[in-house]
Amino acid sequence: MEFLYVTLLCLFALLVTLSLHWLFYKNKPNLTLPPGKTGWPVIGESLEFLSTGWKGHPEKFIFDRMAKYSSQVFRTSLLGEKAVVMCGATGNKFLYSNENKLVQAWWPASVDKVFPSSNQTSSKEEAIKLRKMLPNFLKAEALQRYIGIMDHIANLNFSSGWENKQEVVVFPLAKRYTFWLACRLFVSIEDPDHVDKFADPFNLLASGLISVPIDLPGTPFHRAIKASDFIRKELLAIIKQRKVDLAEGKATTTQDILSHMLLTSDDDGKFMHELDIADKILGLLVGGHDTASSACTFVVKYLAELPEIYERVYREQMEISNSKSPGELLNWNDIQKMKYSWNVACEVLRLAPPLQGAFREAIADFMYNGFTIPKGWKLYWSANSTHKNPEFFPEPEKFDPSRFEGKGPAPYTFVPFGGGPRMCPGKEYARLEILVFMHHLVKRFKWEKLIPDEKIVVNPMPIPAKGLPIRLYPHKS
Repeated sequence: MEFLYVTLLCLFALLVTLSLHWLFYKNKPNLTLPPGKTGWPVIGESLEFLSTGWKGHPEKFIFDRMAKYSSQVFRTSLLGEKAVVMCGATGNKFLYSNENKLVQAWWPASVDKVFPSSNQTSSKEEAIKLRKMLPNFLKAEALQRYIGIMDHIANLNFSSGWENKQEVVVFPLAKRYTFWLACRLFVSIEDPDHVDKFADPFNLLASGLISVPIDLPGTPFHRAIKASDFIRKELLAIIKQRKVDLAEGKATTTQDILSHMLLTSDDDGKFMHELDIADKILGLLVGGHDTASSACTFVVKYLAELPEIYERVYREQMEISNSKSPGELLNWNDIQKMKYSWNVACEVLRLAPPLQGAFREAIADFMYNGFTIPKGWKLYWSANSTHKNPEFFPEPEKFDPSRFEGKGPAPYTFVPFGGGPRMCPGKEYARLEILVFMHHLVKRFKWEKLIPDEKIVVNPMPIPAKGLPIRLYPHKS
């Protein structure tokens, strides 16, 4: 069905845009463009780009063209846009360092349909505003307060979803954990039934956001828009009640990011409207759990495959667990002791980065590596162009946590959270939730995969095709 949508969309777009495409480009002066090809009109190379991910090898699209055209930069056409792919640490550094100078963040227009702003601004502008606000919520002293909450939610999650089970499917449980955390820390929703009320619409939203953008009944994209509307209405009700609770002293000013948004004004002294806050919370709830759930799932996968790695993680985590009094929650000092566990998590993020890459848009003509990049062209950076490149990581397919000891990888080569000025503001939040997950997982269980050669699908995050079913072996008390 998805393929039919793609075909219909491409045929329609081809008929409408082919003449405009010709008129626009025939009078362009000759430019020294990067080597490469743009494939079919409108369709470009999008299907091949997506299909390598569906087959579990998203790096193939990148490395095939790096070998054929250039290891630094090549041109293509993706999602109906002329695009340049910048490769390697040099390309990463250039894009991260020139944010809002030569390039700016770019998302397909379809994203604005799922995340419509009440201010009629683009998702790009809203993301810039949110990025300015997040550091206050994610600063070190705030993060330290969240660890106990994360420990508490993880304990509830493992008690209800994992314990007393012989077999479980990991990915849905990992999503429930990270989503539960996001609900609790962003809007103070902790009740499991209330969390579950949001979970299904969020799954529809996430799956539709990455589908073909055809807004017809029955399509994933249509379901995503409806789910977005439903969630926004629910959030508005929560926001209205929070305003009452704050006025009556029943809620605190620092309890979550919702209170922070309600009480923080912009540079002109203006406060956000309720709809604006709902939009931003909606985006945070999606971004705050999806990528971490993929990372947690792959931690389980690799620890099942590598018993010697598991043993070292287990020893580290049990040393911390044995130092705690009954019922005592994890704290910041405990997290700092999880050095080997975090090295393992980083190697997981290198081999299976939840964010495969991201787009930018050229806001001016500029030269890169001797080639012209025209204004308006889209630029893509790929995590795999460094993560799985032997130039930066010898034996790139080998799982080796020691790569992250000492100073770790060279700058701009390990980029699951971006880098430089474009480092993800949620990096430390993600580190905490992954480590707390690992702590509860290994102190309770050993496990084995039920499907030894389970296929990995990247669409757009890497996910085991069957969700990673495992058999649990609880540790004896």
